[in-house]
Amino acid sequence: MEFVHLENQQLVDPRHVNTYLPRRSIGLCPNSNLDPQVRHLPPPDGVLGFRGNPDVILRMEMERSMSLFQIMGDEGLVPSQEEEMKRRNAIDKLKKIVREWVQTVAYHHGLPKRYLRFASGTILTYGSYGLGVHNSESDIDALCVGPCFATIEEDFFIVLHKILASRPEVSDIHCVKGAKVPLMRFKFDGISIDLPYARLKVISIPEDVDVFNPFFLKNIDDTSRKSLSGVRANRRILQLVPNVEIFQAVLRCIKLWAKRRGVYGNLLGFFGGVHLAVLSAFICKRHPTASLSALFFIFFKTFAFWPWPTPVVLQDGVAWPFIPMDKVLWMPIQLPCSPYQLCHSNIVRSTFLKIKNEFMRGYMLTKDRPNLDWNILFEPFPYPRKYGKFVKIFLLASDKDELGDWLGFVKSRFRCLIIKLEELLGFCDPNPTEYVDVDASDPNAVFYWGLPPARTDMINIGHVEEEFLNSTKNVYQGPTGKMKLSIVQADQLPQKAHFGSKRQSAKPCWRIVRSNQRKVPAYYKYQPIRVDRYLTTNACPEYQSAGG
Repeated sequence: MEFVHLENQQLVDPRHVNTYLPRRSIGLCPNSNLDPQVRHLPPPDGVLGFRGNPDVILRMEMERSMSLFQIMGDEGLVPSQEEEMKRRNAIDKLKKIVREWVQTVAYHHGLPKRYLRFASGTILTYGSYGLGVHNSESDIDALCVGPCFATIEEDFFIVLHKILASRPEVSDIHCVKGAKVPLMRFKFDGISIDLPYARLKVISIPEDVDVFNPFFLKNIDDTSRKSLSGVRANRRILQLVPNVEIFQAVLRCIKLWAKRRGVYGNLLGFFGGVHLAVLSAFICKRHPTASLSALFFIFFKTFAFWPWPTPVVLQDGVAWPFIPMDKVLWMPIQLPCSPYQLCHSNIVRSTFLKIKNEFMRGYMLTKDRPNLDWNILFEPFPYPRKYGKFVKIFLLASDKDELGDWLGFVKSRFRCLIIKLEELLGFCDPNPTEYVDVDASDPNAVFYWGLPPARTDMINIGHVEEEFLNSTKNVYQGPTGKMKLSIVQADQLPQKAHFGSKRQSAKPCWRIVRSNQRKVPAYYKYQPIRVDRYLTTNACPEYQSAGG
């Protein structure tokens, strides 16, 4: 179990973290739109953490920032121009397929000929690719936006699925209908793509469709609204940050830190990409002229002392989100687009404690250190040294497609398992990294979650396994794979798990692990969106109007 030294030399014990809250402000940057508890932000822009000759400090700050850029290159956080072009070509091909699919569906639905030629759909990217912070191994989150007559049940999951499955560029395609946001998952020219669907109340959808236009959000179904939220949040973030490229650099480094320290992975109770994007944008927006290294320091100083559960609100002048009194939200973060709801979060007490300690560790390492070695900050979390015992979660299936579906479903319910282990043991640290048992003959995935040393001998892990599997009955629709829970000692961990390696790149065996190549920065250039034209359903009497 990890303890972190504070400024007052006290220790943060994860079991007692609820008793620790900052009792004093940590800066002098008032904001009338914020609660009095969070009106005080870190010091103003500039060189932070130490004093000296301004010229010397400026040079040191530049060197610190350049070293961060160097780490980004060394770690492959920026794709090469060749890799970037491959992704753009894949998206362009996918857009063409979607346009042809819409024309086919329009014809079969009997759309009047005078409107047939106007019928169109498009692809909008979001996630790490949409924000321009993807790397060579990143998936692409791509939203298929279709017209009013193209249904998700038949036209998307059946017709488009068949079209994609017949293409030589597409492989490993399967539908994930039971997810919170239903989608198709496949590889296009070797690039993994998640493709949800949103249906708008129009016939023609231009490529530069304005996702903020309230007309498009009027009378659409709940699934389409959820699918659009990722695109809208990404684009609002890029509009709010003062310098897109600096924001991208900050977010790339923060994501590397979160992955190395084991606090990245929404399904495992940690931060997801949108959470880190909002937190990084929050810092960049309030310190528009700060350097990369200064923003890094401010990030840790701000959130190490943030008075959680006060929500983080990126957009000024927006009311705080409604938080039900009977609901526990450990780290609420608001989406920066209407209806300004909270980002979906699976954070529980155990993961909250881990994140708090990692924020404090980052703050203690970056403050007052002009010659900081960034490699120490990005050092992988030492699981075997921190925990004497682990719960091993072994998932097995007969083939890779079955395992992909089974693993996705089990991970979507991991929060229930974490809470159960919390109830029995008081704490659980779910290492988000997926490993693979290469000695097993069938496709598999393995997780190792750190446990506190006390009381583990009294836990009936077989009963926990049975209770968890019973909760999945009558919920999972596909072929059920196998699951085995067991308690293992730290010295029983297989060497091939690579807990202490810098690159925790172990992947489940059905995924492709690409070799490292020299990376050439190719920053995403954000262009403001606009809409030139669209046909409303008012023009077609066969379809109901969306209004507006």
